[in-house]
Formats: sequence, structure tokens, C-alpha cells
Amino acid sequence: MEFSLLGWWRVVLSAVAGLAALFLLAPLGLLIALSFDSSQWLQFPPPGWTLQWYAQVFADPNWLASLLTSLELGAVVTLASVLLGLLAGFAIARGSFPGRETLRGFFLTPMIMPSIVLGIALYAVFLRLHLAGTFLGFVLAHLVLALPFSIVAITGALEATDKSLEDAAMLCGAGLWEARVRVILPAIRHGIFSAAIFSFLTSWDEVVVAIFMASPGLQTLPVRMLGEVRQNLSPDIAVVSSLLVLGTLLLMGLAAIFNKDAKR
Repeated sequence: MEFSLLGWWRVVLSAVAGLAALFLLAPLGLLIALSFDSSQWLQFPPPGWTLQWYAQVFADPNWLASLLTSLELGAVVTLASVLLGLLAGFAIARGSFPGRETLRGFFLTPMIMPSIVLGIALYAVFLRLHLAGTFLGFVLAHLVLALPFSIVAITGALEATDKSLEDAAMLCGAGLWEARVRVILPAIRHGIFSAAIFSFLTSWDEVVVAIFMASPGLQTLPVRMLGEVRQNLSPDIAVVSSLLVLGTLLLMGLAAIFNKDAKR
């Protein structure tokens, strides 16, 4: 009887979870369907199906310029975030200095701070430094947001790795950083990969802080999308949104596959 009741509860909870997931994902399906809408007014159900909006987006130099800006920015921010995250992670996970936990909390502050507050603060500082509206300003602003995710992933991987591996390498004649590069880094590759994925997605998806950093000649893809929604709601928005959803799913799928292989 107890087993039967437990089985029924599992069925009910699975059904509720499935309905909740369907409710959350249904708008994405609607969005993807609208990207193939033959009408320029985003009608649903679509009166017809077409690929012309995809061709129009890929032929628009403004969309391509924003896409290239987001890709370049994401690549630079990811590289800087992982490198700085490694240094901070080794200091937090392997260090024994006073105030280590305070330093950890300081690094994680941007994760709990409202984006609008952070955007206004960065804009005020960068305006004085003449960095507002520049690519370097974009990199620094997004790095502030991405670095906490990198530190969390790398620090967690380091804390889960046996420190005796590093000590054994040093006993065999390796220097401190040689042991960390040749022994520890391969052991925490799943953490590094996770840090890179989340750093890129943080930069790629950021819009609030990016609005303060943007200029007429330098806009990321999310900022341009927001401007298009305000000025001219067209199927182009549905196309770009669908491509972003697809790209995010591919990245998360690669992350899941990599982490699964790393655990074997």
C-alpha cells in the first residue's frame, strides 16, 4: 500500500512538473512559430509560412554589426573572466590569509546587486574616465557581471579537487605554478568550461547595463532588439529571438555533454 501511494505521488508530481515546464516553454514555441509567419504584423496562427524574415535579418548590416559586437564582446569577456577567475579561485580555495571569506563575498556582490543600480554606478564612473560608449567600457562592465559566475564555478571545482595532487607534483620536482598548470587545471577542466559558458552567456544576454554603455555606433544584440521592439515591432525580432534561444540551447547542451564526459 505504501509503495502504491508512493508511486502515485511520483506520477502526480511528474505530471505537475511536466505541466509547469510546458507552461514556461510554450511562449518559446509560439515565438519560434512567429518567426516563420508570412505576415509582417506577427499574427498567430500564421496565415502562411515563409523564410523571408530570416533572409532579411542575415542581409541587414545593422543586425550583423550588433551580432558581431556581441560575439567579440562575449569572447573577450569570457577569456578575461576565466583568467581572473582562476587567479581569484586559487587565492580563495588554496589561500590561508585573513579576510579570505570577506574577499569571496566581495567578488560575489554583483550577483545580488540590482542591474539598474550597477548600470548607473558604472555609467557615472566610466563617464568620468571617458569609457562610456567604448568597447573597453563594455568589456569592463560585462566583466564585473561575469566574473562572479566564473569564480563560483572555478572555486567550487578547486575545493572539490584533492590538494594532495598538487603537493605530490611539487614533491616530484614541479614548481608551484607548474603543478597547478599541469596537474590541477586538467583536473578542474569541467569547472573552467562551466565558467566560460556562464561568463559568455552573462555577457551575451546582458541588456540593462549594456543600455548605459551603448552608443549610436556600438550596440550589442540585446540592446538593438530592445530598440526595435520599442520603435518597430516586426518579425525580425521573432527571428533574432529564435536564433538566440537556439544558440543558448546548443551552448547548454555542449556544457551538459562536456560535464558528463568529465565525470566519467
